[in-house]
Amino acid sequence: MIEFFEPLALPFMQTALAAAILVGLTCSLLGVYVVHRRMAFIGDALAHTTLPGVAVAYLTGVSLSFGATLAGVATAILIGWASRRERVREDTAIGIVFTGMFALGVVILSRAKTTRNLTDILLGNVLAVTPGDLWMIGAVAVIVATALMLLHKELELTSFDPIHATAIGLNPDRLRIALLILLALTIVTAIQVIGLILTTALLVTPAATASLVTHRLSYSMVVAAIIASIAAVAGLLMSYQLRVPAGAAIVLTTSVLFLSTTLLKPLFVRCG
Repeated sequence: MIEFFEPLALPFMQTALAAAILVGLTCSLLGVYVVHRRMAFIGDALAHTTLPGVAVAYLTGVSLSFGATLAGVATAILIGWASRRERVREDTAIGIVFTGMFALGVVILSRAKTTRNLTDILLGNVLAVTPGDLWMIGAVAVIVATALMLLHKELELTSFDPIHATAIGLNPDRLRIALLILLALTIVTAIQVIGLILTTALLVTPAATASLVTHRLSYSMVVAAIIASIAAVAGLLMSYQLRVPAGAAIVLTTSVLFLSTTLLKPLFVRCG
């Protein structure tokens, strides 16, 4: 058992573990809103629409994370603008922007003569996270946590009763755009750790597992954060021992925890 945890003594594993936990916590906190607002598709859409930003950054030689951030934020604003006042349903707006941005990314990538380094964007490479990357991931985690703490009541009310929220003077459209921007920032950091393909799972699965245990939003956030942290530690250690991709191992762990919770659900007493 002790040997299983020995890799955590390695400096690069400590950096990777810190990155995985920070990304897991950030994704799980936002994921609770994603699940309650039935926006699971948005995580996948935002992840894939970072592709044109990554492609442009790659061709011009600038930071891939910077390009992904610009593309993600632009996508969030476009979706929020297209779906404002329900002129277009949000899922329709997501589908339009998602496919358009992804197609743009494919066209730009077709101009590239190599796919070097792009595999890390698709599948993630948490073991390659540097201390500088960790500072960026930590900064995003602080920004997201602070924003959610300041906007918790407003986001909770617009999630469950947007009509009442509008009646008391809140602006659901602005809050939706703010949430989308926070999601975009979170997804960019998550892509670096677990990759574009698996990011949606880290957003949705811990929050969905928490929803099986409690109905309360605040309780769900705590449970989801615990699940994400456990998955980060267990998945990273398993990836090292079994020589499998870390991102896949982390996501697979969240899936196992979800399945276990589903099977054991009759033994739980829901909170709230």
